[in-house]
Amino acid sequence: MGTSSCGDGEKQRIEDEEQYGVLLYYKYTSVPDVDELVSFYESSCNSLCLLGRVRISPHGVNVTVGGKLTALEEHIAAAKLNILFEGTDFKLASCHHPLNDKVAQECGFTSLSIRVVEELVTFSPCPLLKSPEISNAGKHLSAAEFHSVLQSASRDGKSENKELVLLDARNLYETRIGKFESENVETLDPEIRQYSDLPTWIDQNAEKLKGKNVLMYCTGGIRCEMASAYIRSKGAGFENTFQLYGGIQRYLEQFPSGGFFKGKNFVFDHRISVGSSKEDMIGSCLLCNNTFDDYSPRCRCSFCRMLVLVCNHCRVKGDIYVCELCNKHGKGEVPLSLDLSNQPSVSNGDDTRRKLRILCLHGFRQNASGFKGRTGSLAKKLKNISELVFIDAPHELQFIYQTATPPSGVCNKKFAWLVSPDFDKSSETGWTVTQCQFDPLQYQNQTEGFEKSLTYLKAIFAEKGPFDGILGFSQGAAMAAAVCGKQEQLIGEIDFRFCVLCSGFTPWPLLEKEEKGSIKCPSLHIFGSQPGKDRQIVTQASSDLAGLFDDGCATIIEHDFGHIIPTKSPYIDEIKAFLYQFI
Repeated sequence: MGTSSCGDGEKQRIEDEEQYGVLLYYKYTSVPDVDELVSFYESSCNSLCLLGRVRISPHGVNVTVGGKLTALEEHIAAAKLNILFEGTDFKLASCHHPLNDKVAQECGFTSLSIRVVEELVTFSPCPLLKSPEISNAGKHLSAAEFHSVLQSASRDGKSENKELVLLDARNLYETRIGKFESENVETLDPEIRQYSDLPTWIDQNAEKLKGKNVLMYCTGGIRCEMASAYIRSKGAGFENTFQLYGGIQRYLEQFPSGGFFKGKNFVFDHRISVGSSKEDMIGSCLLCNNTFDDYSPRCRCSFCRMLVLVCNHCRVKGDIYVCELCNKHGKGEVPLSLDLSNQPSVSNGDDTRRKLRILCLHGFRQNASGFKGRTGSLAKKLKNISELVFIDAPHELQFIYQTATPPSGVCNKKFAWLVSPDFDKSSETGWTVTQCQFDPLQYQNQTEGFEKSLTYLKAIFAEKGPFDGILGFSQGAAMAAAVCGKQEQLIGEIDFRFCVLCSGFTPWPLLEKEEKGSIKCPSLHIFGSQPGKDRQIVTQASSDLAGLFDDGCATIIEHDFGHIIPTKSPYIDEIKAFLYQFI
């Protein structure tokens, strides 16, 4: 596995002598020897000077490569000698050589990247959950069959065909420049940022699909395989799910004038998009709303980094853009304190992606600045993949002392996410004498204040989001766990993909109704393995909290230390491994 590129002289010769092309294909099949397949692609692609992406898993391959047409044809011939590729749809298209180095690099077409992966396309929002059985995928419809179904519906004469729906399995930015439209058929656009958001949309909109003939489509077909299998796995009422074989690409080849497809087909290579002979345009500029459908400037939302359309007239270097999804969720106005003009990014070898943004919740009687200082080593070791954002909790606490008189000097304010029923706001001086020695089980009595903290977090997500995940320490972990338990009710207000719970505990009675394994949010639980080492939160309390999360979504790291987040190996390596699943 690795990355390589052709020499400059050889690349120039290819440009001069041969017509360029792009090859896309995938195959779901059991791969008996992954290493042997890796060797085949390294040998074939390097010898033929093919550049692009090759993804190999025990369940098949997903390939997008470019090069001279004769080389691509040679590669196809070599692949066909392997029985694994029997029946594979090799989609080969001639095109111009990559002209925009920035676009080519971002799409992974300046080098060859061959990787072994768990999933050919990341479908589940929880990387640890088992994917649906691909053998249960929807029936393939050829381009002609797909067209015929839509044609019959349009001739039906009814105002709307209630038994038929079109389902677009692509991301929002793809659908904004091209989609299928049939006068009498409803088209469902999930409006998702990424493919892994689709299962959640399907779960929330299952009634729109149940009992219908569902016609699914995507760019080349691979995303419909997994998504249609997921829909059909829901059982009775979801059996009639079909998919466009070969995707939009094969449809436009069969119907070059566009047929029922309007606009352009977004593609993940240097071509950016491919249209029909009609050259119709359905995209529009994010800012002025004038007709525009060119993603080559690579403008991105300053919050979530999704591609956005900004026309030449409106595009200004350094401008902050807010995509329609972020705008919909209350991020249309950028706070003055939030500098998004230079969002940190992480390179994964194929393209440049935004680092994970993680909201960090401190423990009881702590504050953001103190927690940031205590996690400095963690932030340093995760700096290449994540950005940690620290905030104070909303409940301000009194300062406590055990001496005869209050200490002199200025102290930083302390805060909490949850408080005891007898909680009293800070007195005028801010100091109060403690009534007893430290009680290590005091957290069991901190059962109030959740609603205020939840409202506060909603405002934080609206003003400073989006966040990919939440990291909570001690009481902050309890607060984060409570939010995870209400994740479905909070969609659109507090959206996140994972949580990291360090020295956490179950915040009774907030989660007392949760059953073991009932919380589906992907989670990483970090706590001490030896009882007594953590003098604040007992080991069993953290273990019990982890037990409320689905085994398929929960990862546990037990360490030999106390009330801390360990940053030494092997613990930091396990933390990184968990986070890398979401990049």
